[in-house]
Amino acid sequence: MTMQDPVERLRDAINSHDPRQVADCFTADYRCEVPHRPAESFVGSDRVADNWAALFERLPDLNARVIRRAAGGAELWSEWEMTGTGPAGAPALLCGPVIMSTRDGRIASTRFYLAPVAGPAAG
Repeated sequence: MTMQDPVERLRDAINSHDPRQVADCFTADYRCEVPHRPAESFVGSDRVADNWAALFERLPDLNARVIRRAAGGAELWSEWEMTGTGPAGAPALLCGPVIMSTRDGRIASTRFYLAPVAGPAAG
């Protein structure tokens, strides 16, 4: 049996809208670093499920797409685009790179740069 690529597995899990399926993509001791917002960094796949449950509640039609990717051994670089509809009906767009390290087919750590994209400037 061939193990599914961790990036594709994560994309499919996000698009399933099941926070437990998303959390299952990560090791129990997963480390998430958020360099632009260090207070959001954390350890543990349980926190992954909680974070994604909250995100799916805010964006129930969230759709994830991987734009580009590169791999070097256990390190995977990917550029993501996620779209959905926010609580007030406004479109939401999140974009950015995620750098992952994997272990045994699961994501063991990330440097997470995904962030909301502001709408066009009024003018």
